[in-house]
Amino acid sequence: MNETTISSVSADDLTRHLPELGALLRACVDDGASVGFVTPYGVEESEAFWRDKVLTSLRAGGLMLFVARQGNAIAGTVQLDYDTMPNQRHRAEVRKLLVHPAFRRQGVARMLMMALEAHAHRLQRSLLTLDTRTGDKAEPLYTALGYQTAGVIPGYARGTRDHEQDRFDATTIMYKALSGQ
Repeated sequence: MNETTISSVSADDLTRHLPELGALLRACVDDGASVGFVTPYGVEESEAFWRDKVLTSLRAGGLMLFVARQGNAIAGTVQLDYDTMPNQRHRAEVRKLLVHPAFRRQGVARMLMMALEAHAHRLQRSLLTLDTRTGDKAEPLYTALGYQTAGVIPGYARGTRDHEQDRFDATTIMYKALSGQ
């Protein structure tokens, strides 16, 4: 097994790795991840997410994108959104923790979250928030990392598979107070 490395990604890096990031997103959604997409969807839609949503925020300076690599492969990503209003400069949001199914159960998600939290601390953010599909695979990870449940919103997002269009899943809203702030 290759060593996993975590690094932040610049706007230029994102542009260069757009096909790989698109493939990562598609693999996660195809595996059932509830991150805003419904299967089936195409390569163009997946890459458009990175180009139109993530790249725009990354260039504006209110978002950090962390990438986990094993060898030359992108194993996972997570985003720290700290583009907040003046009365919220103490907090940030964890967005789109994605780990490719081939790299799961190897500590990649935990390493990504630790890098994100360290960066949030450097930005003097003392509160992190996130949402995750209730009962999803990531929920126990967040709990183990010290995130607490603020509440559950029923019927928050449509099922991820096209045949699940009539199913609406709950989401769990979680938060973590970072120490030392």
